[in-house]
Amino acid sequence: MQVERVEWGGLSTLVVHDLPAESQPQLAVVLCHGFGAPGKDLVGLVQPLVELEPALADKVVFLFPAAPLDLSGRGIPGGRAWWMIDLNRLIYGPPPDLLERFRRECPLGLPEARGSLLQLVAAAGQHFGLTADRFVLGGFSQGSMLAIDVALRLPAAPAGLAILSGALINEAEWRPLAEKLGPLSVLQSHGRQDSILPFPMGVALKEMLLEAGAEVDFIAFPGDHEIPTLVVQKLAALLGRCLNPEP
Repeated sequence: MQVERVEWGGLSTLVVHDLPAESQPQLAVVLCHGFGAPGKDLVGLVQPLVELEPALADKVVFLFPAAPLDLSGRGIPGGRAWWMIDLNRLIYGPPPDLLERFRRECPLGLPEARGSLLQLVAAAGQHFGLTADRFVLGGFSQGSMLAIDVALRLPAAPAGLAILSGALINEAEWRPLAEKLGPLSVLQSHGRQDSILPFPMGVALKEMLLEAGAEVDFIAFPGDHEIPTLVVQKLAALLGRCLNPEP
């Protein structure tokens, strides 16, 4: 695999692919890391995805942007964030009213992160000759929520959406925007024992997407805040379908 670092939308981004010389991809996959992780955190998914779906190898480009906020000064060396969250919640667990507050709030810093990722998608689309509907957006935890927020605002619905351990936030804005997504292919996964974003938060997001008409493959797995092998297999299958959609 070839790895190149670019800066699109003000975001340092790793571009990973195995495209033949002088060829353009048929699909771009943007995967955003979670809070506190380094920008390269999800790069390790590329190899198993390509092994599971060999057709991805020479037709798909993977983009891994690093979030704009550096958490080194907050005791997380190398860690980055799309927007700041209450670190005490991570240490001491979520308060009882977390679900309702998450659903209502637009996190401070989300609009700025959204703008940067929208610019990245536009720049990548221009560079690779791809329209918005040839992108799959996704990520883990906080990164997956940013991916949803951006998908809702693209000029056309993306080819697919991968929500790994995400949750419903900013509901007042998301719910009416979700209606334009139509029968979008969505992979959503959530651990039943998730200690960071409790399982009902993922269920609330699934229900909103279903009500909006999305086709959601919801994977509830017996685990915590993580990406198990089954989810990687499901993600590979989603990318394969998005690469060669049925007529």
